[in-house]
Order: sequence, then C-alpha cells, then structure tokens
Amino acid sequence: MSIRSNFAWTLGGYAVYAACQWGMLVVLAKLGTAEMVGQFALGLAITAPLLMFTNLQLRSVLATDARGEYGFPDYLGLRLCSTLLALAALPAILAIGGLEARTYPVVLLVGVAKAVESVSDVHYGLLQHHERMRPIAGSLMIKGILSIAAFAIAVYFTHSLVWAVAGLIAAWALVLVIYDRRQTARYGLVRPGFRFGALKELAWRSLPLGIMSMLVSLNANIPRYFVESRLGPAALGIFAALLYPLTAGTFVVTALGQAALPVMARHFAAGRRIAGAFNHLLLRVSGTGFLLGVAGVALSVVAGRRLLTLFYRPEYGRHASVLCWLAVAAAMNYVASFLNAGVTATRHFRVLIAPYVVQTVLAGGLSSILVSAGGLMGAAWASCGISAAGCAIPLLILAWVNKRAEAGAN
Repeated sequence: MSIRSNFAWTLGGYAVYAACQWGMLVVLAKLGTAEMVGQFALGLAITAPLLMFTNLQLRSVLATDARGEYGFPDYLGLRLCSTLLALAALPAILAIGGLEARTYPVVLLVGVAKAVESVSDVHYGLLQHHERMRPIAGSLMIKGILSIAAFAIAVYFTHSLVWAVAGLIAAWALVLVIYDRRQTARYGLVRPGFRFGALKELAWRSLPLGIMSMLVSLNANIPRYFVESRLGPAALGIFAALLYPLTAGTFVVTALGQAALPVMARHFAAGRRIAGAFNHLLLRVSGTGFLLGVAGVALSVVAGRRLLTLFYRPEYGRHASVLCWLAVAAAMNYVASFLNAGVTATRHFRVLIAPYVVQTVLAGGLSSILVSAGGLMGAAWASCGISAAGCAIPLLILAWVNKRAEAGAN
C-alpha cells in the first residue's frame, strides 16, 4: 500500500483513538474532580517512562527490520519478558517515590493497562513491517470506543477511578485477544519465542532505543512531576487537561510517522546514507508537523478559553494563556517526532543515549526553577525549552550519520 493510503488509515484509527482518550479525560473532569484527573495523569506520567524503557521500541525495530534479522516470535517473547519486568519493578518505584495511599492503586492499575497496550503494540509492529496499516487502524478504533464506554460507565455508576481503570484494562485485553492476534496470525507464527541467545541479542540491539524513548517520555513528563510536588494533584489535573487536546496533533504526527518509517528505512538501507528519497520524505513529513503545530497555536490563541470552558469547566478556561504556550511546545514536539523517526530509520541506535541524558538534566533544571517561579505558566515555559532541545538533538544526530556515511563512501 502507498504511504498516502497507509497514512489515511492510520490517521483515521488514531483520530478515533485520540478522541476517545480525550473523552475519558472529559468524563473525569465533568463527573469527577480535578484531583481525580490529576491522579490519572500522574499514573500515566509515572508508568509511561518505565514502560517506554522496557518496550525497547521493539515495534519500530521490527518495522524497520528490512533484512529480517529476527522472527516475530523473538520480538513477542522479548516484549512479554520486558513487560513483566516493568510490572515487577513498578511497586518498588512507587514505594521509593512515597506515593499517597489513595493514588497507589490507580497508578498500579494504569501500569497494568499500559502493559496490555504494549503487547498489542508489538503486534502492530509486524503489521507495520508488512505496511498493513488498515488492521492497526481497526484495532485502534475498536479499542478507543470500548475503552471510553467502559471508563465512562464505571465513573458514572461507581464514581471510582480504580474501577474506571479496571474497565480500561478489560477493554484493551479483549481487543488484544480477539482482534490483534487474529490479524497478525495471517503473517505466520504468533506464539512467543524464548530462545535465550536471540532474546539477549535483540535486547542488546534495542536497548539504546529503549533508553532513548524512556528519556524522551521522562523529559516530557518532568514538568508534571514538579507541578504535582509543588502545586498539588488538583493543579496537575488542570495542567494535564490543558495538555490533552494537543495530543490530537500528536496522534496525527504518529500516524504519518508510522506510515513513513518503514519506507524511510528501505531508502536508507538501499543507499546507507541520508540523501535523495530519504531526505525528501523526511522534509515532507517534518513540514507537515510544523504546519500542524502552527494551526494548533493559532486555534489556542483564538478560541482556547472558550474551548476549555466548553469541554471542561470555567476554572480550566482561566488558564487559556498556559494552553497557548503548551501549543508552542507541542508544535516543536511534532517536528521532533518526525526527526526521531528519521533517526530510527537509520538504525543508528547507540548514538541516541548521551544527547537525551543532557536533555533530561536540562528538563529537570528548567522545571525546578520555572514551576517554582511561575506555577502552571512556568511549567509551560519549561515544556517549550524541553521541546526546543528535542528538535535540536535528532537534527544533530542525522547530520552526524550523514557525515559518517559520506566519510565511509570516500
């Protein structure tokens, strides 16, 4: 299928999924409290970096495995082992962090939900490797509709976030077992493989990507940690609600990036350098991300207050200026996402770690200073600084890869 067709299907799937995910937050804001929104957001902020690390970006590694170095059972076996490791480590992390007792079960259940999602994700990698984005879109649509239905019913009847997240787990597990496995079975064996040598080699190969994705997720969430610790869970709930509409653009970016990734990988594998078709495609998708970001900023400036009041409550609308700065940060993140996809397509994984460690140090320093000085607005400014660094890092890496390829050719 063409990139355009794959993008159309992926965009449709992610659009429905994003709308349903945002719908869950709207349900919490309307039927619950800002503190409940904050607890849910904290659960995502804590579990995301951990699961991103243990996921090792196996979906991207599988999708770009143009030479068939490993079989799908190896990818699935490693994903199951690493996900179980993450779930085993989560209680220890929560104990070290001194989490409040009432938030503890919410974060644990969010971790289980993300673990189920990670198993579906590696199935998506096999479909993406074959450039079959339509069944991925179908999975996302079904999962989104079932999840918001289960989540909303639980919140309405129990007023309990714990039961709402439990409903989310059930919905995602159902889609994994009934739909995702059937779709990937068309391309061969879908049982996990546990060959120690293959798992060890694949894990070592993918480890830099896991560390990078963990750092990227951590850097995005660091402002939220400081908002929660300095301003409280209710303030985090408002901050998370302001951020979530911007994730609609993130899903669009993800859709196009996932559709373009295997094609960029083929272009690079054919020439072993960044030139011609690879450069043209990377520029096209990055330009799309930039235009999408500009549109988000314009919408936030013109109608931000009205939209926040409409979808949430008036107290959220009073922070429309914060939304505008978060939209600026999101615009840079859209471009950075495509640039990171370009780096992934080159399969130069080990060079990724050091630059993102530097960004993590920058993120912690900016968030500590600016959240203390400016509250939610300071957190938005910190997000802008982190996003700017997130654009610069993949650009520098791509320049290094190209220089190395040219030196090798000479």
